[in-house]
Amino acid sequence: MKRREFVKNSAIAVAGVNILPSGSLFSDTKKVRMGFIGVGFRGQGHVENALRRNDVDIVAVCDVSDFMLQRTADIFKKAGKPMPQVFKGDPYAYRKLLELKNLDAVLIASPWEWHAPMIIDSLQAGLKYIATEVILGITMEDHWAVVREAEKQKANVMMLENVCYRRDVAAILNMVRQGMFGELLHLQAGYQHDLRTVKFNNGVDGGPGVEFGDKGISEAKWRTNHSVHRNGDLYPTHGIGPVAQMLDINHGNRFLSLSSFATKTRGLHKFVVDHAGENHPNAKVEFKLGDIVTTHIKCVNGETILLEHDTNNPRPYSLGFRVQGTKGIWMDVNKSLYIEGVSKTDDSWEAAQPYLDKYDHPLWARWGKDTEGAGHGGMDFFVLHAFVESVKRKTATPMDVYDAAVWSAITPLSEASIELGNQTVEFPDFTSGQWMYRKNNFALTDEY
Repeated sequence: MKRREFVKNSAIAVAGVNILPSGSLFSDTKKVRMGFIGVGFRGQGHVENALRRNDVDIVAVCDVSDFMLQRTADIFKKAGKPMPQVFKGDPYAYRKLLELKNLDAVLIASPWEWHAPMIIDSLQAGLKYIATEVILGITMEDHWAVVREAEKQKANVMMLENVCYRRDVAAILNMVRQGMFGELLHLQAGYQHDLRTVKFNNGVDGGPGVEFGDKGISEAKWRTNHSVHRNGDLYPTHGIGPVAQMLDINHGNRFLSLSSFATKTRGLHKFVVDHAGENHPNAKVEFKLGDIVTTHIKCVNGETILLEHDTNNPRPYSLGFRVQGTKGIWMDVNKSLYIEGVSKTDDSWEAAQPYLDKYDHPLWARWGKDTEGAGHGGMDFFVLHAFVESVKRKTATPMDVYDAAVWSAITPLSEASIELGNQTVEFPDFTSGQWMYRKNNFALTDEY
């Protein structure tokens, strides 16, 4: 089959994923009925935000931890609402939740390795709207399996990448779309966050410590093991999501290839030794994850991207955004920008805040007051709001399964590149050629 005919047929075959019937699914009095799979600390944040809305009814929650379920029950009590139906005890108890007949959507906030199987099970249960925390899957096979099942079921899978809605990032996206930076050339981002006290703690009290796995709580129970066994950019989406929106990835542009490098591994071992001594059992653990992983990505349209993953050593938090085009540059680390012909002084940094205020995204201008208390500076309001509004209107989610796959696939691809001696590896096209014709509708209005 000729490529043009293949692309045309593929676009028709999966159109249901991107273009669902318009119109209101619910009457004014009917709510979106949601199930929550995973109510650890992150899932509890989503529960709190959902309980703040008058258009969401949480009908069920599921978790393997009685401790986390009790904390969730306290959240419902504080909100003055009864605890919904609970599924627990078995790692696969969520499948019983998926059998409920009164579900419109599910939100998954479980450990990373459970995301792909839970999404696929949700799709096969007939659900048309699935929200998942980052990341999409562990292996490349995971990513392809989720994409193919979403296409087969003509369903929406939205990864809850909240940084796409960060206020300064949204303002810069607004400026990019208005041509303030000219034609984009090079962008940088990353996940630069000292997570040593997240990866280690002392069990159920969650206090400081050096334990992980069965002796840890929350993310220390599972996240740290990825640092033991894997070496790559384990958490790329906070950085790549916003950058991809600015570059119209999957919408007239796509990632072509990447190469990754990892430094030596020192930070986690040093943390254990400094806090518990060389004789502690975890001081004998050999961590595989390089302390700093850098990934260079080439785009079809000629732009380059540099990502960094840096979570194992002391450092202030930063996602390290840099947006550089033919007319100027913005960097979030120094909260400055320079735009040729606009900035007051040639060749000098200028405070970015006045521009961020002037070009505040319409979403923030409209909903800013509603974000108070929503978590992560209000970003969590927008990502849940976008998902709920999509379910209510029966429209495609603003970030779809192809976005989720492309952003998340950086992890296994970076692992492969490092394993191959930093070789450049090809980036797959999850859209089967649709990227050439799809339009980017993310955050084009003030609605969602």
